[in-house]
Amino acid sequence: MASVKLRNINKFYGATQALFDVSLDVEDGSFVVFVGPSGCGKSTLLRSIAGLEGIDSGQILIGDRDVTQAAPADRGVSMVFQSYALYPHMTVRQNMEFGMKVNGVDAAERARRVERAAAILQLGDYLDRKPGQLSGGQRQRVAIGRSIVKSPEVFLFDEPLSNLDAKLRVQMRVELEALHGQLGATMIYVTHDQVEAMTMADQIVVLNAGRVEQVGSPMDLYHRPDSRFVAEFIGSPAMNVFERALVPGLRGLALRQDAAAIGCRPEHLLIGPEGSGQFDATIRVKEQLGGESLLYAVVSEALTVVVRTDGEDQTAPGDRVGIAIPPHRLHQFDAAGRALR
Repeated sequence: MASVKLRNINKFYGATQALFDVSLDVEDGSFVVFVGPSGCGKSTLLRSIAGLEGIDSGQILIGDRDVTQAAPADRGVSMVFQSYALYPHMTVRQNMEFGMKVNGVDAAERARRVERAAAILQLGDYLDRKPGQLSGGQRQRVAIGRSIVKSPEVFLFDEPLSNLDAKLRVQMRVELEALHGQLGATMIYVTHDQVEAMTMADQIVVLNAGRVEQVGSPMDLYHRPDSRFVAEFIGSPAMNVFERALVPGLRGLALRQDAAAIGCRPEHLLIGPEGSGQFDATIRVKEQLGGESLLYAVVSEALTVVVRTDGEDQTAPGDRVGIAIPPHRLHQFDAAGRALR
């Protein structure tokens, strides 16, 4: 396996710049997830690493090799796409060995690699079936197997689970994490789903309009976001972030003078009797999710906050409550959206 180093990557589509001076180190054997809203540049960056997109300036290193100008086949990477891209007339075995056959790998070695990949992905019973006879999850495993048999230095995944239903996505997330552990492989994974990013990644790279907004472990980003953008993007439900002016006074809460906005995670807000805490609100909606409940609390016409409580909580729509923000759970942001420490 190998590390990946990006140095000042810039990418243009005509007059439109898609990537701005992106620099990043991906450690050998790590699982790194690129995450961000649609159009933020995450797939463009992944395709640039794969060599499917040229860059206008910068440098890409895989291991100790500068592959900036190398053809995709010479980079030592393998990519799994959103669509399975399987040949419908070929069996699973034929799909998995096709690339090796084109590259002149002998039949015995092809068979050995296919059998190994099939064992890892639990596809041994399906090698003689065609894609049309498989479920969506099985087809995605075949696409991953096709990458494994190439023995790449780096695996690249471009939203590979987005075509699957919710239950299967969860199952495939677990399988991909287990696969990473088995192979010890360097994996770079693109998703717009921050839950996937939080559950799978060693490191998350948050992209915003073609720029790296923050890089860190999932819990670093969750508890110590560098910006309002990251605070509101990472976490489900999102962090409550609101303009300071929307809640004048904020009883008993010491704020920095340059704080333009404040935030708190839904599970960190505390519900109490009206008049307690920093501000009062009226419960508008209660979503009961079994082990937990989400309360949508109206502070004013311009502000509703979300509070995560225990599933046994007895608060009901229409109740007036006080809401407290524990000082050590408070996040403050300046007028430019940067976190104030």
